[in-house]
Amino acid sequence: MSQATTGCPYPNDPRTRYDALHHEPLTRDGNGRWVVVRHADAVAVVTDPETFSSQVSRFLQVPNGLDGAAHREARELLDPFLAPERLTNLAPKLERIADELAASVPAGGSLDAVGELGSVYAVRAQSAWLGWPSEIEPELLAWMADNHAATRSGELERTAAVAHRFDAIIHRLLSFRRIRKPGPAEDLTDELMRVKHHDGRPLGEDEIVSVLRNWTGGDLGSLALCTGVVLHWLATHPELQDDLVDADDDVVDAALDEILRIDDPFVSNRRVATVDTVLNGQPLARGEQLVVNWTAANRDPAVFADPDGYAPRVNSAKNLVYGAGPHVCPGRALATLELRVLVRAMLRRHRIALDLEAAPEREQPPVGGFHRVPVLLNPR
Repeated sequence: MSQATTGCPYPNDPRTRYDALHHEPLTRDGNGRWVVVRHADAVAVVTDPETFSSQVSRFLQVPNGLDGAAHREARELLDPFLAPERLTNLAPKLERIADELAASVPAGGSLDAVGELGSVYAVRAQSAWLGWPSEIEPELLAWMADNHAATRSGELERTAAVAHRFDAIIHRLLSFRRIRKPGPAEDLTDELMRVKHHDGRPLGEDEIVSVLRNWTGGDLGSLALCTGVVLHWLATHPELQDDLVDADDDVVDAALDEILRIDDPFVSNRRVATVDTVLNGQPLARGEQLVVNWTAANRDPAVFADPDGYAPRVNSAKNLVYGAGPHVCPGRALATLELRVLVRAMLRRHRIALDLEAAPEREQPPVGGFHRVPVLLNPR
């Protein structure tokens, strides 16, 4: 299926600004970093970790802030937690959570697809996966809102404070586990605490916190933003709702990937040049930072003739929603499962439409997608 759209319909849609950059080889942002917007350039950067390192953050980031052998070892240790059989066992729990949320909306009711649906589902889904207590939900929801606000502000002190706050939540969860009676691992977090490096060393506290921060801190907000993007698309393309309501998993997954390509809420990742080099004719000095703008790369007209056209089969091979290269997102299957389960639960109960009394609000860089998407949920 392929269909055209009306492009970016909101005057403050950041995608309009990103689209205008495609005629430039590289541009600099307000912090002096090179911004990579072309699809080919993005792929060249992220598939060459020797020239463009992921070790950019001042915080420990396992595994996404590692390179080379350290990154390979981390992925070998952590990827089994995202294995297909684990996700198969998780699916019934996610289905119960999604069904409860879908059933909680009264017939003809309205809600914000991001804050009232996506955020709540994200916290409950991640807690089910990691074995975290339900009592922590209000704290995580408050943290998600504050994290987005801090990210929008661009203030380093503010973002650092929010990051430390999340780390404190994880440290507390780990400390509770350490003081209880020893025994077999009860959940995924327990298992993670028992992982050992290839040389027999156990993961350190900071490494465990970093892994859980990577798995949850970013993914909570990302899943909420994805929910907003997908439900907005379905509300404005109602014919697709009937196509997907009982479609096979692979059809739903392809649709989700294409919707997220058109309006990618995973805006960017950073890299740093390890040597003097050249990218698309632009000399780069060793130590200069780059921002790979995934949202822009996924809308590059040199690759996607109609960036707003919905064509899952045509565009799937070039889709960069989950990145590329050695740092391609290890949680892709989990994120896709979570979204598929939620979308299917919503479509089986509701016909989704925009709430015309409350306009959607776009997020602003460096956050992507929507801040709010008020939708009406009419009985199917």
